[in-house]
Amino acid sequence: MRLAIPSLLKPAAHAVMAIPLVLLAWGWGELLFWNPASRALSAEPVAYTHNALGLAALRALLLSLACTPVRRLTGWGRVMTLRRLLGLWAFAYAALHLAFYLWAELDLNVAELAAEVAKRPFILAGLMAFLALVPLALTSTAGAIRRLGARRWQALHRLAYLAGGAAVVHFILRVKGFQWEPWVYLAILVALLLLRLTSRGSASRAPGRPSGARATG
Repeated sequence: MRLAIPSLLKPAAHAVMAIPLVLLAWGWGELLFWNPASRALSAEPVAYTHNALGLAALRALLLSLACTPVRRLTGWGRVMTLRRLLGLWAFAYAALHLAFYLWAELDLNVAELAAEVAKRPFILAGLMAFLALVPLALTSTAGAIRRLGARRWQALHRLAYLAGGAAVVHFILRVKGFQWEPWVYLAILVALLLLRLTSRGSASRAPGRPSGARATG
């Protein structure tokens, strides 16, 4: 049984990350086909869906960024097998978030999106977050890592923090009035960044570390 546990880690992570999508699909199926009076997606299903996709993207991204600090704090190396998986889920939800906005709000009019970006800073921040995730998704394969080299690949994937910062700014600017939730996500992102920086600094000062060596991950 102990040997079977690691093999279930990725399927379990996929199942958990798919939950928001499954719930949205069920809610829309209920609303459109067998219970039009359903409030599973609240009284405003379009806004609820848009928000749920964005939150799922942000949560998946933060979980991906948490993998390295968790490994360094706990020594549990297997958590790193989830980092790419979670990052790809973050990209998928972000792409769905943007596509749903284009479809539901702008009738797939890309020119209108450009006008909205110019008028609304929160949309600019959200688009920046998505664009920062694109190269990460495109270079998530083992072949891309080989072509780029580990050092350049790691440098490129620091864009994940830019994506996270832009996503949190998008969230803060989008909500009406002061709400705690986006600031909680900002605090989590800052904590993850500080954990990463302090753990790298500790590793670089470790006795016996060869000169010029760098922490990875």
